[in-house]
Amino acid sequence: MARDFSRQTRVADYLRRDLSLLIQREIRDPRLTMVSVTDVEVSRDLSHAKVYVTIMGCEDKAASVEPLNALNGAAGFLRSMIAKSTTWRTTPALRFVYDESVSRGSYLSSLIDTAVKEDSLHPKDESESDSDENSEDADS
Repeated sequence: MARDFSRQTRVADYLRRDLSLLIQREIRDPRLTMVSVTDVEVSRDLSHAKVYVTIMGCEDKAASVEPLNALNGAAGFLRSMIAKSTTWRTTPALRFVYDESVSRGSYLSSLIDTAVKEDSLHPKDESESDSDENSEDADS
């Protein structure tokens, strides 16, 4: 039976927290105004990490190309900063990827809102209300 928190999971959680702070405090790039690290996936051998980020103001993948290039350009610097703060034998190579789940979630939420709005505009079917009255008469 595997442990609940494997080393791979602990390293990913540490990277997510630390990278969030480092991007916010250490990187002085105007293309990176509001970046959030949403998730980190670490390979089994802990040599590579895929970092999922969302960027405020970038609603789709095409708009996030320039900030992602800036993050991937700063990946070496961020990796060295993490290496200085840890005692790991190796520090994972970082690769930043745009996380589409937030934009997909807001799109689905807007679809649900429009469906509920349209549903409220339509009156109930008359056949449903007639069947309700007939069932009340039969009960009497």
